[in-house]
Amino acid sequence: MKRENEIKKFVKERYAEIASRGVSCCPSCCACNTDIVEQAKSMGYSEQELRNVPEGAVMGLGCGNPTALAELKEGETVLDFGAGGGLDVFLAAQRVGETGNVIGVDMTPGMVEKAKENARNGNYKNVEFRLGEIENLPVEDNSIDVIISNCVINLSPDKLATYKDAFRVLKPGGRILISDLVTEGELPEDVRRSFDAWAECIAGAMEKQEYLNTIKKAGFRDVTIVAEHLFSEFGIDDRLAGKIISIQVKAYK
Repeated sequence: MKRENEIKKFVKERYAEIASRGVSCCPSCCACNTDIVEQAKSMGYSEQELRNVPEGAVMGLGCGNPTALAELKEGETVLDFGAGGGLDVFLAAQRVGETGNVIGVDMTPGMVEKAKENARNGNYKNVEFRLGEIENLPVEDNSIDVIISNCVINLSPDKLATYKDAFRVLKPGGRILISDLVTEGELPEDVRRSFDAWAECIAGAMEKQEYLNTIKKAGFRDVTIVAEHLFSEFGIDDRLAGKIISIQVKAYK
């Protein structure tokens, strides 16, 4: 428990620093690239999507575009784990429309304030941002239609607790669409123990089948990988080549 708390504290401090700078480069679950827009496009966001959100929402964080595969519908209530500057919240808000609602949760006060500012700048009326941890969500039971998350759950030291709480807040029949990083093959022990590697979404990545089994253990059904690709942006550590995979997982309550 002590190490879990130390990991969480380190990650929170690192992302508070990112929030204060406004961009990720680096650390993040992404490439270090001077062009944040190109960086986001490489993760699956279209140029049109990036043009239609507040500028401060694009921070170069993530490993996919969960809203593109979540099949969001008008009127749905959506929850985003680790909302950051609000990019996925704003994209989801456009899809669910005025009758829908999108809640973004982040454990970093600086990120929540930044996201709220971006919402005001973009005049979004159907979004809200809450301070909280994804293992213990500030959200009512059975109140959410869809949960999305972009390279955040791997930052949690207790992924089973995270998915159990996701199950709690979803309505019966609700679904998740999660972009995350997983591993194929063992990571070096020094990487596993590195706080920097935790903040960079590497050290906390689970082996792919174990990750899927964790989702099932939390109670979800029809757990399916809907997209995956080799993730090559891991800095200068060549030992990680071919071992980190970006996946997008869908499952139902």
